[in-house]
Amino acid sequence: MSRKSLEEKFKKTVSENQIPDGFIKVTDSPVQGLSSEQKVILNRKANIMFNNGNIEDARRIFITTGYSDGLTRVGDYYMNKNESLKALKVYYLAHNKRDTEPILEDIAKIVSTLINN
Repeated sequence: MSRKSLEEKFKKTVSENQIPDGFIKVTDSPVQGLSSEQKVILNRKANIMFNNGNIEDARRIFITTGYSDGLTRVGDYYMNKNESLKALKVYYLAHNKRDTEPILEDIAKIVSTLINN
């Protein structure tokens, strides 16, 4: 990605206020005290929500249960919508280094570009 396109992407993100609310991670551990059965029931419900387009409620449940596969699917959804900061958050919560690292590299390039100006 060229320097100019990185700058444009950064400016567009900032100008469109695409930085999600609550980007700072509060917790990355699932709610304690849920039984395996409760997690299964909640994850099934969240999968149905996700498949029906209710991404935000599904995301909240996946965070609650600590379901990394569900969080990764939510991250993939955000990436397809060009919302990389939201994707980064859920990939990070899913402990998904494979998908987190390219986003962090893009951010590092943008910061480097800004610093070198």
